[in-house]
Amino acid sequence: MIDELRDLYSAENQLVKALPKMAKGSSSSELKELFTGHLEQTKGHVERLKQACELLGKKPTGELCKGMEGLVKEGQEQLEDDEEGAAKDICIAGAALRVEHYEIAGATQQQLRSPNR
Repeated sequence: MIDELRDLYSAENQLVKALPKMAKGSSSSELKELFTGHLEQTKGHVERLKQACELLGKKPTGELCKGMEGLVKEGQEQLEDDEEGAAKDICIAGAALRVEHYEIAGATQQQLRSPNR
């Protein structure tokens, strides 16, 4: 369970760094707002994971979430692509959706492993 919490902590911290770049690379003001809002949610996730680890007497660091690392890299590639305007926004949004699905799967797995379940 601790390893899973650390993995999620790593994933969320990677997103804290990636989301501002995705917002900056978007041409749509609505998409920029979505990324900015998700950034604030993600910061909350980081804080809750940190608190959960502290309650368990463990440090939240130590794991690198390789899955999120790959997804963030894909998002970066979309940002660097030659597409422009709406086409680029669609590519960036697609990368963000893959990240969101990964987050949901990780959180669900953690819930299933929870000893209080």
